[in-house]
Parts: sequence; C-alpha cells; structure tokens
Amino acid sequence: MDKVGLGTVNWMVLIVYLLAMLAVGIYFTKRAGKNTDAFFTASGKIPAWAAGFSIYATTLSAITFMSTPEQAFLTDWSYAAGNLAIFAIIPVLIYFYIPFFRKLNVTTAYEYLEDRFGVSMRTISSLLFILFHIGRVAIVVYLPTLAIASVSDINPVFIAAAVGVLCIIYTFLGGIEGVIWSDVIQGILLLGGAILVVVLGIFLVDGGLSTIIHDAAKDGKFITSDNFEFGGAAAAIPIIFLGSIFNSLHQYTASQDVVQRYQTTSSIKETNKSLWTNGILALITIPIFYGMGTVLYSYYQNVEALPAGFNTSAVVPYFIVTSLPIGIAGLIIAAIFAACQSTISSSLNSISACIVTDFKQRFFGKDQGKSDVRLARLAIIIAGLLGVGVSLYLVSTNRAETWNLFLAITGLFGVPIAGIFALGIFTKRANTPGVWFGLILSAITAYFVQKTSLTPFAVSMVAFFSSFIFGYVFSFFFPKYNKNTTGLTIYTKNETYVKPNTNEQYSKAL
Repeated sequence: MDKVGLGTVNWMVLIVYLLAMLAVGIYFTKRAGKNTDAFFTASGKIPAWAAGFSIYATTLSAITFMSTPEQAFLTDWSYAAGNLAIFAIIPVLIYFYIPFFRKLNVTTAYEYLEDRFGVSMRTISSLLFILFHIGRVAIVVYLPTLAIASVSDINPVFIAAAVGVLCIIYTFLGGIEGVIWSDVIQGILLLGGAILVVVLGIFLVDGGLSTIIHDAAKDGKFITSDNFEFGGAAAAIPIIFLGSIFNSLHQYTASQDVVQRYQTTSSIKETNKSLWTNGILALITIPIFYGMGTVLYSYYQNVEALPAGFNTSAVVPYFIVTSLPIGIAGLIIAAIFAACQSTISSSLNSISACIVTDFKQRFFGKDQGKSDVRLARLAIIIAGLLGVGVSLYLVSTNRAETWNLFLAITGLFGVPIAGIFALGIFTKRANTPGVWFGLILSAITAYFVQKTSLTPFAVSMVAFFSSFIFGYVFSFFFPKYNKNTTGLTIYTKNETYVKPNTNEQYSKAL
C-alpha cells in the first residue's frame, strides 16, 4: 500500500496545535512551582466542568479513538455497554468513595489504603501503579505511531517525539493545572475531530445517512437480539456491562490518574459535579465514536474499497489522510495526538505524585520548600523518556508482544486492588494480612482465568470478587490485626478519623 503525504497545510495545522499545548504548560509554570499541593492538586482551584473534562480525556486515549470505531467497523455497537457502565457507577462513587478521598484529603488514592490497611498495602499499590503506567505510556505512544506511520509518510520518530517529548515538557512545566487545561483543549479537539469524521463521512457516502443506516441495519452493525445471548457469536452485552463496572471501579477508585482529579476541585460538591460531567461525556461518546466506525463501514462498502490485506487498526487514520480535505486531515491527526497526550500527561503527573507522596514524603518527610516539586519534575522526565524510549524500540523492532506481557503481568493487580478498596470501605473486619492474601490469590486466579475462553470482562468480574472474598475470608484468621476503623468505612463515614499515635485529625467530609 502506498503511503500518503500529509501536505503543507495539514503540517501547519498540526504544528499550531503542538505549539498551543506547549504554551499552556509555559503559562502555568510559575503557579505550579509553588509547592507540591499546587503541582499535584492545583490547590483545589479547578472548576468542576474542567475537572470532569479532564477525567474524560484522561480515560480516553488515542487507542480508544482508533479502536472504538474499528470495533464498530468490524462488529457492532455492543461495547458501548462499557460507556453505560461508567455512567452507572457515578452514584456509587459519589455516595461511597468520594467522601473518603475528600475527607482524608489524600493526594494519592493509596493514602487511604495506608490508613485502612497499613503502609505495606499503600506502597505495593502505588508501586504497581507506577510500573503499569510507565508501560502504558509506551503503548499509548507506540500504537498510534504505528497506525499513523503505516498510512502516511510521517516519520514515526517525529510522531513519538511530538506526542511524547512535547507532552513531557508541558507536564513538567505546568503541573496538574497545566495538564487539566490541556486536557480540556484536547478533549474538545478529539470530540470535534471525531464529529468531523462522522459528518464528512456521511457527506461522502451517496445517499448519506439513510444509506449508512440501511447498510448497518442490514449487516447487523448496531445492536441485535444476539448481543443479549450468552455464548453466542456476538459479544454479550450483559457480560460487557458487568465486566466494565468492575474495570471502571478500578479506574475511578484505585487508579491515581483519575483519583487525583478529585482533589483539584474546591469541595466535595464540585467533585461530584465533575463526575457527572464525565459521565455525560461518556454517553455522548457512544454515538460519536461508534457512529464513526459505522460511517466508515458504509463508506468502504459504497465509495471505495480498502487495500487488500489492510490492517483495520489503522482504518481511522487511513480515512483521514486519503479522503478528507486539506486542513481538516491535519486537524483530525491533531485530535489523535490530543487523545495520546491527554492520557500520557495524566499518567506522568500521577506517577510523579506517587513517587513524591507515597515514597519520598512518606519515608523521608515533606519538604517545605520547592525541592519536592523539583523531584516531581525529575520523575516526569525519567518516566516520560522511559515510555517514549520503549515505544521507539517497539516501533523499530516490532516486538510489542514482550511489552504487552509486562503490561498484562502488572495489570493483573489492577482490578484486585479495586477489590481491596471496596473491602476497606464496605467491611469492618478486613485486615492487613487478610487483604494481602486476597490480593495475591486474586492475581493468581485472574492469571489462570484469563487463559480460558472467558472474555476479559468476565475476568474482571472474577478478579474483583475473588480479591474481595479471599481478603474477607482470610481476615478471619488474623483477628489480632483488626483495627479501629472509625471514619474509614461506610458505617462511620461521617465521623472523624484520628491517625493512631498522633494528634493529627482529618476533618469530616467537606
């Protein structure tokens, strides 16, 4: 397949976008450098709508930007049940989880785990997050780089550098405030870019929307009764929905890149508003991104055919560079870059928050000056360069399977840790030795279950419940490790939590 040149105008649009992101980081540099509170939580000054947009942009990467339409292109809209799951858990988050994160005023999610289960659980959870997200940065840079480079003449080194290195710079400069406002711009751009693809795709198909709907209905590209049957050829929506509930609980309760946003608003009420903003955006995503895949399916049925042996993972960038007008293509490639950068910048700032808060400040004390901010910025550089370096290695050697194995191993603990958070909040009996057994046994269980024919969504359900059940049951064998949980569970969520052996108190829910 011949590769397509991007063209001068498209290059200009792309460069303007990249410079704009750099400008955002520069603008917030001074404010972010005051202290770690400003660098990691923006001193609680972010509006709820912006925090919600940031959560949305953080959880939607360029992989999603391309793979969601591909899913609709190849199959149907069944995976949209995952977006519904995000919306469905918001009341659970608001009522059961947010009060603890806000009351304890945590910078990282894992500070709650120390209060509930001790420093060992905080340390291992934070470390696993750091390792997984360094790996995730590499994949988030690598996959779009590979897809765009496969259909255009853009040098993959330039793509990785523009996406990764520039992202490192503005995250280094602007802290979480720069990251969030960049996320807002990037979220608007990626949504706008997706809408443009849908609208222009409809315009290019003879007969427009009616032809697209006819093709999709005829070929089962929406939702059919088969999607509600278990064990059939089509993906079962109930399994997708339930599995996505537990994947989302992991992301919204146990993953620092999202939890960190909860502290960037001024009050618990504003945090709740940010979650509803994110939930609405998750619903809006369904017709836009799944609609994009359906439009492209009809386009390549009626207007032209894909090249023989074409890898459909690149169907979105291929359509952009071959079918869209000059300037528009550059804007939508910029939207793919934006989807990359919003995820990477969030991972990098969150990694630095874990390194500084969960390790340096926890074991060596909090610095009253700016040295902790300098350490945070150094952590961003190191983690970012590691991720970009690995992504370039994967591009040059095509050995992504090795790195995917690393992600799979570290990822085994993600949903089980969400089960540990649930154990801490919903039970009084769970204790440190019990949850350690639960975490390890759950990871082992998930490892063997994922080797079966069960879908990844079913594996997530097994991982969550096995972590919860094993942790709870094994806690009965270590009663002497039970501790006072006042203020740490739903039974006493409005009561004050007092740290043991100190006079320091955490205030009641805001």
